[in-house]
Amino acid sequence: MKRWTYAIGVIGGVAGAIAGTVSAQETIQIDGSSTVYPITEAMAEEFQGATGGKYRVTVGISGTGGGFKKFCRGETHISDASRPIKESEREACKEAGIEFIELPVALDALTVLVNPANDWVDFLTVEELKKAWEPDAQGVVTNWSQIREGFPDRPLTLYGPGVDSGTYDYFTEAVVGEEGSSRGDFTASEDDNVLVQGIASDQNALGFFGLAYYIENQDKLQAVPIQPLGSGEPVAPSVEAARTGTYQPLSRPIFIYVSKQAADEMDAVREFVEFYLDPENAELLVEEVGYVPLPTEAYELAQRNFEERHTGTAFGGGSQVGVAVEDLLQAERVN
Repeated sequence: MKRWTYAIGVIGGVAGAIAGTVSAQETIQIDGSSTVYPITEAMAEEFQGATGGKYRVTVGISGTGGGFKKFCRGETHISDASRPIKESEREACKEAGIEFIELPVALDALTVLVNPANDWVDFLTVEELKKAWEPDAQGVVTNWSQIREGFPDRPLTLYGPGVDSGTYDYFTEAVVGEEGSSRGDFTASEDDNVLVQGIASDQNALGFFGLAYYIENQDKLQAVPIQPLGSGEPVAPSVEAARTGTYQPLSRPIFIYVSKQAADEMDAVREFVEFYLDPENAELLVEEVGYVPLPTEAYELAQRNFEERHTGTAFGGGSQVGVAVEDLLQAERVN
């Protein structure tokens, strides 16, 4: 297995309705979360190599919300998602006759970042992040000195995923207290590589995205330890902190959603998902790209749910803050 790096932009396009159409070379069409993208892209390349080019896999990045829009229109076979599906998205799929299988694939430590030249932030509290990002901060909280007494008189510039991103949804739920609620005057992009470049070139930057993009660019960025709500020692984002559940409230499960129709009708989709959920493949590739593998039991439960075509979601809808590995296992058992 090779170490993965990620190019700017979308790899491959996602177009055309699936409608059971199969070409001589079956093509699996995937879109959605930029956070889940590194895992799925790595899986796609390994799968295509392992099957000798028998199948083609295209992986796009339109954000979790954008991916679900395409998935629920029948334009993709698999949707990458950095949060559980929302009720409105479930309804859209239901209206279109799209049944889906929900499969957790990893844990992520959503990472708060500053520029390496930032020498005043040693950690941030959840309350301080809220002060910077809540809707009332727009046009009001514009300086680092307003975040904490003792911070310098420097302009505060914010970078984050766009509103179609599941990472944006999760961050606003965990930090602000309401999914999708934030100030609007920040530099937004569904492509995390754009955010990397912005933060890396701006000494006054404060931003957030998934752990893998920080690990891949840690020579250009500085991760900020986060103090949990209330009290406690600040915890830096890491694979181990996410695995042990100590990095809260910014640890979260991430998913793929598979069209049941595609799984039933396309050998390519069935074989790819089986490859993706194989614990040997998952545990190695997930960690290699910078995320936290689930316990072997979780992948075995996901394999069972896929084999038995268990459709629907085990979650209430939208971002679920504070989900630990134990909670995820229980949700899979009852799925």
